[in-house]
Amino acid sequence: MKDTKKPVQEYVASIPFDRRLYRQDIEGSIAHARMLTKQGIIAESEAKMIVKGLNSIRKEIERGKFQFKTELEDIHMNIEAGLFEKIGDVAGKLHTARSRNDQIALDLRLFVKEETPKTRECKQVFWTSEIVTMSVEG
Repeated sequence: MKDTKKPVQEYVASIPFDRRLYRQDIEGSIAHARMLTKQGIIAESEAKMIVKGLNSIRKEIERGKFQFKTELEDIHMNIEAGLFEKIGDVAGKLHTARSRNDQIALDLRLFVKEETPKTRECKQVFWTSEIVTMSVEG
């Protein structure tokens, strides 16, 4: 049965697809940590540790130094594991008052918000080129 572990992990892992959500996931986590502090749920020093750790992970990802692990399945678990490595048990406080569903819903909303203007721009370029082509072909 051990032989099937790796193929099954690769099949169920979404990290090859959702790794592009790293910026949104990190920004959402930073905002959440700040909210937890503002509400008196975690200490300001803990929030600073979380934010510093997340920013460090973001830089590693952008430099191509962050090791994504398929066995961790998705972007959330990869970033969480990286945060635990950097700051220890304080990383676990980041999930206070937030579910995985909340996390992915926010990530996707932020992603769509960022990508929509790009799609509109591409659409405009396409239609402009079509009009020019139609004018030339007349």
